[in-house]
Amino acid sequence: MADVPQLVAQAREGRPRAVARLISLVEGASPQLREVMAALAPLTGGAYVVGLTGSPGVGKSTSTSALVTAYRKAGKRVGVLAVDPSSPFSGGALLGDRVRMSEHASDPGVYIRSMATRGHLGGLAWSAPQAIRVLDAAGCEVILVETVGVGQSEVEIAAQADTSVVLLAPGMGDGIQAAKAGILEIGDVYVVNKADREGADATARELNHMLGLGEARAPGDWRPPIVKTVAFRGEGTDELVEALEKHRAWMEEHGVLAARRARRAAGEVETIAVTMLRERIGDLHGDRRLGALADRIVAGELDPYRAADELVAGVTRG
Repeated sequence: MADVPQLVAQAREGRPRAVARLISLVEGASPQLREVMAALAPLTGGAYVVGLTGSPGVGKSTSTSALVTAYRKAGKRVGVLAVDPSSPFSGGALLGDRVRMSEHASDPGVYIRSMATRGHLGGLAWSAPQAIRVLDAAGCEVILVETVGVGQSEVEIAAQADTSVVLLAPGMGDGIQAAKAGILEIGDVYVVNKADREGADATARELNHMLGLGEARAPGDWRPPIVKTVAFRGEGTDELVEALEKHRAWMEEHGVLAARRARRAAGEVETIAVTMLRERIGDLHGDRRLGALADRIVAGELDPYRAADELVAGVTRG
């Protein structure tokens, strides 16, 4: 059994092994997970969470690395959650993102963790919210969450980040993809990366046009900016950081940041509650109550909705 208070204390001191151990307890759904979350709760709330999403090949990892460099120059401690596809063999993460961010590996002010999706759709690992909490409590002032890059299913990042950054690149059909995926609804900042390529200006114009279609923003509402970058050279990164900080300031001024974090907490509670109910229902698969309800449905004595009502009532009563 892990000594949770000691691990939390060491994580607060910036010890990477303690942070890694805490995230491992989260990922593995350890029996000590409740103890970990209870210990971390009073220590969280200070980190600014930025989500980066976009289709594969747009340069999410390179852009994340460039942001790490920029925030470290500003003296901020940075955490990175790079959500990778799961290996079909081991279930672990395919560590491509860690390889691309290796230049920061020796920096004690940066913590990088790859997490496997483990079949979870939405571009994030199911344990990402708890892992974000660990990095927050460990003193990371900025947490960058890079999604797996699966296109239309990765809009979930909008529910987990304070600011969502959507990356596109010229010549990849991203404009059509963005409209099709509904991804225009989740971006707070848009980045046209690889802006040294032909078609970058056209991509930015198309994106700007689509953002204006059906726009119903009141005066003072946030209008997502479009930033052009060449991430591997660090070009445009300062402008991107400036856009992020402007969005953060706008959210704080208008009470949006607190509201987003409250929604995030509510979603986390709901997910945990639903998971607990599923586990309890799963325990009933060999239970006579579930079998009896199934027999009554087959016999035409009961419809599935009434049966579900009875099952839920039984589960909640214990």
